[in-house]
Amino acid sequence: MGTGQYPTIPDFRFGQEIQFSCDGRPFLTYWSRSWELDADGNRLRPTATESGFVRPQQDRSVELLLTHPTGYTEIWEGSVEVTGLVQDTITSARMEVRTDVVARTEAAKPYTAGHRLYGLVNGELLWTFDMAAMGLDLQNHLAARLKPAGDASPPVADAESAGG
Repeated sequence: MGTGQYPTIPDFRFGQEIQFSCDGRPFLTYWSRSWELDADGNRLRPTATESGFVRPQQDRSVELLLTHPTGYTEIWEGSVEVTGLVQDTITSARMEVRTDVVARTEAAKPYTAGHRLYGLVNGELLWTFDMAAMGLDLQNHLAARLKPAGDASPPVADAESAGG
């Protein structure tokens, strides 16, 4: 479950599903969708979708390429740090990225920069997103705690089951 806020919109709660996959090449395919939740945790409406690629580099830097159906594409750059490893399995890690490029269509909202921090902690994915948009400076917009979904492999997370 996550929370969202920004000076130009009312505060809200959201659920989210994120999927990571790898076909053996040196990158992950990433896909996310989210929906607004009411006070009882019921889905109200879809909110955001994004897809792209996570490209870890050998020097522990990382590139994140994202596309959104709302008219913008981002190139993010940052670093990855593995903080826990048990028998060749990553048990805790963090990834911090900042936008290098934000490209927008004419109809897209005036979003200009972002900062994201992801952390794998005790089997859950915690993340936060700071955004500069609508003429405002960078400030927190979204944060969530995601748990692995049911019997799915660990990279698939469903925020709705996180229980807040």
